[in-house]
Amino acid sequence: MNRRTRTLVVVGVAVVLASVAAYGVLRALQNIPVREVAIAERHIVVANAPIPVGTMLTPDMVRLQAWPADSPVPGAFATVEEVVNRGALVEIAQNEPLTATKVAAPEAGAGLPPRIPPGMRAMSVRVNDVIGVAGFAVQGTRVDVLVTVRPDKESISRTVVSNVQILAAGTNTDTAQARDGQAIAARVVTLLVTPEDAERLALAENQGEIMLALRNPLDVEPVETKGIRMSGLLAEPDPEPVRRVVNSRPRMVVPEPPPAPKQYTVEQIRGAERKEVIIK
Repeated sequence: MNRRTRTLVVVGVAVVLASVAAYGVLRALQNIPVREVAIAERHIVVANAPIPVGTMLTPDMVRLQAWPADSPVPGAFATVEEVVNRGALVEIAQNEPLTATKVAAPEAGAGLPPRIPPGMRAMSVRVNDVIGVAGFAVQGTRVDVLVTVRPDKESISRTVVSNVQILAAGTNTDTAQARDGQAIAARVVTLLVTPEDAERLALAENQGEIMLALRNPLDVEPVETKGIRMSGLLAEPDPEPVRRVVNSRPRMVVPEPPPAPKQYTVEQIRGAERKEVIIK
């Protein structure tokens, strides 16, 4: 047996042994019994489909869903009966757990009233395409309210309420259009204000013309301005003051002396000498 044949025999035996060993390991792994670790579960109420804001919940809108007990959801409900006939305070996505902060209190009803926090008020103001920021003053956005009045025949404009949230545009309380950046044509917007701000809005709407200014939701600083009057807007320069001379006396005017008479000269040449002679 030559060297090449011995090498082929050794390689063939190694391949056969490796195949047998791999098959044996595979069979051993297949015969190992499957061990299932029991996970403690509890059931919570989730939404069957997307639920818009202000919707009265019915049994077909929700269902019970198994949930890991080691990852509890604060405020979740364990039975469907606990959420039926309660209004949705926020928009709820499909398969999202329902909690006490997302639904109204029992017998509080649905729609807008349950969404008003204690101590706050919902007040509606008339708007148009211009006042309503071209229809982009929609539910969930924040605005400043400006008023223009004309006391003493001079117009003045000032911010009376700042950083207020819009609860509804018209009768629309859905946030889908707001998320998509779509404008909503509405003649009335409902603002969430304090009782003091409600009084300011009532007076401003009655005594002047109001305007809404859209805010960035991250900008929460209150507006503190002194307002602007027509004179300040035009920025007219002050007239030149009239200068008055008090106790002035007439001064004697001295005439200027007459100019000297013009002198005439001639050039006199004597040999190599030249000079100018004045003619008197």
